[in-house]
Amino acid sequence: MGPKRASGNRRAVNRFRPPGPIVRTRAGWHSAAMTLILLMILGAAGFAWWNAARAAAERAEALGRNACRAADVQWLDQSVHAIGTRVCRLPSGRLGLERTFRFDYSHDGVDRQSGRMVLRGGELVAFTGPSMATVTPLRPRGEDG
Repeated sequence: MGPKRASGNRRAVNRFRPPGPIVRTRAGWHSAAMTLILLMILGAAGFAWWNAARAAAERAEALGRNACRAADVQWLDQSVHAIGTRVCRLPSGRLGLERTFRFDYSHDGVDRQSGRMVLRGGELVAFTGPSMATVTPLRPRGEDG
């Protein structure tokens, strides 16, 4: 059997050629624009979250490095690790994030100990780790103090 032929007023339809130009209705453009706007808002929110997390990690890194330097211990791995995030109330009364970070340090280069710090906003609210080095003066024998 061969191809169908048009009879009478009917025209033959070419199945391989798309029908006329594609015309979007007003509702089609509206939904596409809304989808694009929603994706842009989600992208901006994701970027803001990532940027705030990086800023908090850099602040925690500087605090950990300074604490280890002050305590005269070795700061290991040159980094901090985020181990928790939660919503909290900031001193200003607004909602904010409290981020917990872990870092490692060593007293003699052989042992490995973990420290922990909690940042609320950009402020350090809790710290567990190397304590500051203290020097106690030696008194000569026979001297009463």
